[in-house]
Order: sequence, then C-alpha cells, then structure tokens
Amino acid sequence: LMERKTRVKINRKEIMVAKLRKSCSCTPQKLKNFLMDFFPVLRWLPKYRCREYIWGDIMSGLVIGIILVPQAIAYSLLAGLKPIYSLYTSFFANIIYFLMGTSRHVSVGIFSLISLMVGQVVDRELLLAGFDLNDDAPPASGDGSLQNDNLSNTTAFNLTIVGINAECGKECYAIGIATALTFMAGVYQVLMGIFRLGFVSMYLSESVLDGFATGASLTILTAQVKYLIGIKIPRSQGHGMLVITWINIFRNISQANLCDVITSAICIVVLVTAKEIGDRYKHKLKFPLPTELVVIVVATLVSHYGKLNEVYASSVSGAIPTGFIPPKVPEFNLMLRVALDALPLAIVSFVFTVSLSEMFAKKYAYTIRANQEMFAVGFCNIIPSFFHSFATSAALAKTLVKTSTGCQTQISGVISAMVVLLVLLFLAPLFYSLQKCVLACIIIVSLRGALRKFRDVPARYYVNKVDTLVWIVTMSASALVSTEIGLLVGIVFSMLCIIVRTQRPRTALLGQIQDTSFYEDDLEYENLSTVPKVKIFRFEAPLYYANRNYFLKSLYRLTNLDPNLEAARRKKYEKKEKQHLKKGNHKTANGLGIGETTLQLVPKQIDFQALVVDCSSISFLDTTGVNTLKEILKDYKNLNISVLLACCNPSVIDSLKRGGYFGKDFGCMQEMLFYSIHNAVLFAKHQK
Repeated sequence: LMERKTRVKINRKEIMVAKLRKSCSCTPQKLKNFLMDFFPVLRWLPKYRCREYIWGDIMSGLVIGIILVPQAIAYSLLAGLKPIYSLYTSFFANIIYFLMGTSRHVSVGIFSLISLMVGQVVDRELLLAGFDLNDDAPPASGDGSLQNDNLSNTTAFNLTIVGINAECGKECYAIGIATALTFMAGVYQVLMGIFRLGFVSMYLSESVLDGFATGASLTILTAQVKYLIGIKIPRSQGHGMLVITWINIFRNISQANLCDVITSAICIVVLVTAKEIGDRYKHKLKFPLPTELVVIVVATLVSHYGKLNEVYASSVSGAIPTGFIPPKVPEFNLMLRVALDALPLAIVSFVFTVSLSEMFAKKYAYTIRANQEMFAVGFCNIIPSFFHSFATSAALAKTLVKTSTGCQTQISGVISAMVVLLVLLFLAPLFYSLQKCVLACIIIVSLRGALRKFRDVPARYYVNKVDTLVWIVTMSASALVSTEIGLLVGIVFSMLCIIVRTQRPRTALLGQIQDTSFYEDDLEYENLSTVPKVKIFRFEAPLYYANRNYFLKSLYRLTNLDPNLEAARRKKYEKKEKQHLKKGNHKTANGLGIGETTLQLVPKQIDFQALVVDCSSISFLDTTGVNTLKEILKDYKNLNISVLLACCNPSVIDSLKRGGYFGKDFGCMQEMLFYSIHNAVLFAKHQK
C-alpha cells in the first residue's frame, strides 16, 4: 500500500493577511505594473510594428469610421435620440477602448441591440413624464450646426439639474435618461470587474461562440436586405425579428427600387470578387486591398453626380448636424429611476463584448483578460455618459468588417475616432449622397466567414455530435428569437449537455487483454478473456446525487444481478423452508432433502464471487456517491460477494475515508482498495 504524504496545515488567516498587506502596499514597481495592467496600451504600443501593421489599421479604421456615420442615423432612432449622440458615443468609445481594451480587433461603439434596450427605457420614461412620443422631430438646419437647433417640442418637464430648476424639453429629458442609464450600467460593469466576475466568459464554449456568431450574422443580414433592394418596411423589434422581417420583405417585394437593386448587385460582385482574389493571393499581397474604401468613394461620387436620390428615390444617408455640446453630470434622481434597467444592459453589453473578444482572440491566436474587458467596457460607458453618449458594446458586423479590411491593433479604433471627429466638425455634408445599399453590401459581404460555418456542420457532426447540437441550438435561438436570448440559451444548453452526459455516462464490463495485466471494454474490443468468478465494472463519470440511480441500474443490468431482489427472494425461500420444517416435513418446498436445501440458497445465475469497480474515471464523490458505494458493499456482502475498488484518485480515497467506507480504523483498507485492476483481480482469485 502506497503511503500518502502528510499535508502541511495551511494557516489561511496568515495567507489572507499577507495578501492584504501585499495588495495595500505601494511600491514604484507595483504602481507601474498596475498602470500597465489597467491601461494595456502601455504594453503593446511600444512594440507596435509600424511597417507591418499601419496600412491595415489605417484602412480598417477609415472604413469603420465611414460606416459609423450612416449607422448612427439608424441606431439613434432605435435609441430614441438624435444621430449626433450616436457619433459622440462612437468617438469616445473608440478612444477609451484603445487605452483599456485587451482585444486587438473588436469594434466597440453603437450596437443595434444595445440601442434598442436604451430606446425602450427612454420611451417608457418619456411616456411617464407626459411627453408625446409621436411628436415629429424638428428638421435638421441647413448648416448642420447644433447652435441653430431649437427644441420645438411644446411639452416641457421641470427637472432639477445641479441644484438649478430648469425647464427641460423632450430631447433634453431623453438624453438625460440615456446618460443616467449608461452611467449606471458602467458602474455595474466596473463593480463586476472589481469582484472578479469576468470568469463567466469561461462558460462561452467554442460551439456557443460559433453558433452565436452565425445566428447573429443571419439577423444582421436580414436587417440589411431592405436596404439592398430599397424597400421601406417597419423595423421589426423583439423576439422573432428575423421571421417577421422576411415576411414583410416578401409582402413588399414589388416596391423594390431598381436603382438600389442594380447598385447592390454591382457592389456585391465587386466586393466578393476582390475578397476571393485577396484570399487566393494574400501571401503575395503586402497589404489588404482597400476594396471597401474604393467602393464607398466611387458609389458616393456616382450617387452625387447622378442624382440617384432625386431621380430614382434611392435611399441615402442624408444630412448630419455637427458640433459638440458642453459636458454635463448625469442626473442622480434619474439614476435611481433606471438603476434596475441598467443591470441587464450591463450584463448583455459585457457578454457581447467578451464573446466577440474571445472569438477573435481564438481566431488570431492571442489571449484577452475578461476582467480587464469588464473595466474597459465599464469606462466606455461611465466617461462618455458625461458627454451626452449612451451605452456601448462590441458590434459583430463592424468587427467583421474590421478584420476583413486588415485590422491588426486598436490603432484602427483611433483612426475611426478621428474620422468620426472630422465628421462631427467638418465633413458631414460629404456623406449626404452615400447610398445605404452600398453600406449594406459591405456589411453583408463581411459576414462571409460567419455564414460559411454552415459548410462545417457535417465535419463538426463527425467530430462531436453534442457540440454540433449546441451549435445548432445556439444559432437557431440567436436567429429566430433574439441574439441576447440566443447567447443565454447556448450557455444554458451547453451546461445542460455536460450535466446530462454525467447523468448517463458510459458504463461497461471489462475483460482481460490476453497475456497482459490490462483490461478493457469487452463490447468494444475483440479477443478479450473473461476473468472467472470476477466481474469488473467501469463507470465513466463522477458519482454524485444526479447519477446515483443510473450507476446502480447499470451495475445490476451488466452483472445480471440485483442484490436487493436476490436477498428478498432468499428470505422468501427461507420462510417457506421454516414453514415446512415446522410441519415435520423432511422434504423442502422443492421436494429436496434438508441437506440439499443449502445448495438452493445460492442461485445458479450468480457466477461471480467478487466485484471490482474501476474508479479511474470517477473524478469525485459527493455524500450520495459515498453512501451508494457503502450500500453496494453491504448488499453484495450479504450475498457473500466481495466489492473491491481499483484506481481511485486521492480525492475519492479521502471522500471514502471521511464517509466511513473503510471502517473506523481503516483496518480493512488494504483488502478493499487497490491501485490497479490487476491487483484487485489477483486478490479476488485468491479469496476463499
């Protein structure tokens, strides 16, 4: 019997005190490490390979910056706010994530789902405050300047801001609600980072992430189809958005704009062809082809000089106001009103960001820190909330565009922020004629990688059927229900799959490999010899409360013996024998003599005298597991069958000791526990 090492007792109090002393101490080196961990840009920026990375970062930053402009118009409508606030959000989020983020590729900024969640809270609070949501927004002024923008909404709300009683209009109150909601969401995310709750990202398996990305890609593609063909349908929201949108598309297909259809077809052909050429000759190209930027420039010029909007009613981005508003502290009273709404917003924002960060980190072979991502997203919400911005998250579509245009680091985020800044200050009129169908083409073509996952389903199914089922469930829920529900369903379903697999694991009776001391499953391998008078049972999972019954049923089925039923049968037989003896019969119930009765007490179907349980796959035992082993030990002992345990790990042995399996003084431990199956078999053969 191998001797266990004596464990040194750990004084947890001293360890905690030492950790607190270390964490509370402040040295120059520790301060430097803290700053470099809190601002990861300080680590990677000095190592930036300018010649290798700069062209891809500039191109991806320019393309994302240009895409952000028309998206701000659409997503700000979801949030119930003006487009200028979406541009503020995109500008500040890119700068802050550049400083604090650990992912090289994700694009943090406005996101449709987050905008929708903000808009639902804003609309609810506007209604409670007495505003009319049907009031038309004032038209944009000719020069696009905020200074000329007047609040035309006749409804007003008395609001105390920084101790001053001021009359606040609809737009003022709406952005006040949005900034208060954003601030609270950021606070929650920072608190989650402080308490080290970033570990939740570990539950995002590869199948869940791939399924989520594919399902979300289908949702994004569906949302862009109406721009491709130039039809005007209501923007579907909530659960079942994909199905409802396609129904509306087919109902209104006759209203398709021929100009948009032709433009979309040309752009998709050009973009796909360029992508295929780039993929085929990427080893020969020193930098990625700037196809998206060229398409945007050419399409804008053609739309402007061809007057596609005026002549063919093609949908264009339109005018965007410019300028900055002085910063303002979010209203504390409004924070209390939206504190509960901010919690799901914070969780969804973080999960989206971490899932995308994990996905692209895995794809490009680097690591992220989930807790630092929590801090980064939190401060991307807290700081911009003072500058009239609303909640942010990583966006799948823009991230895919980013990677497809050659992004290498978050320098591209700074380039995008500079593009947004130029638009905010000077360049808004230049994007007036940019067709929305062109932007939809760029987004759809960027989804190629995620949509190609459908081709991998047969190979995935061949490798692992359960992971394929997780992928299908996550993808279906993300596409057919909603993206945030789909991600939640994927996480829960993948965990349920693990639980089910431990509840009904593989079980087997083992046979001996000829002329060796090794044993394997006799249903899986040929030419295995059975061991006379010995049954070897393997259970390939931890033994705990959820699979206790399955363990017993499998054991009784494979050994063809239920000790409880056999014991009951024997008691019934003995009772009949006693009744015959009392009547003076020397013959038993079977017509045999008393001397022959003892032979009948041992049934013929019991062809073994020892049961060896292979515990090599049992990683742990809970209280129910220990009691289950004690139960079979007692039941089989009543039938004169010994139970031997083999290949137990130290954790299982400790659990058995604490549960009293080996008795009080562990005296029988050497006759009950063996370090290999073969030793247990040899011991069983030599038993009387």
